[in-house]
Amino acid sequence: QVQLVESGGGLVQAGGSLRLSCAASGRTFSSYYMGWFRQAPGKEREVVATIKWSGGTTYYVDSVKGRFTISRDNAKNTVYLQMNSLKPEDTAVYYCAAGRGRPTATLFQSSYDYWGQGTQVTVSS
Repeated sequence: QVQLVESGGGLVQAGGSLRLSCAASGRTFSSYYMGWFRQAPGKEREVVATIKWSGGTTYYVDSVKGRFTISRDNAKNTVYLQMNSLKPEDTAVYYCAAGRGRPTATLFQSSYDYWGQGTQVTVSS
């Protein structure tokens, strides 16, 4: 069992930055691939970024490339999402997720076994 707790959300002006953190319980954190997803009001939840076990392989949705950076610290059981140059359209609840069973399909929500409770990010114009 893995428990995930996100933090770092908040209200920021357009152009600003936030860093989200996701702390995971359990001893086998390094064996999980991790993902950040987001859900804006009235929209479906979408993948934002994913990272494999050692952190060497990452993926970003086109809309955040060059602005967001996903990273992980396996010694601290934590995954991060650094968000720069934020835009109003980045406003959403952000969730982190952990999975092990489908490492070739990390873009899909169904590939993740554990989810955090979400943290609100609001970007004002």
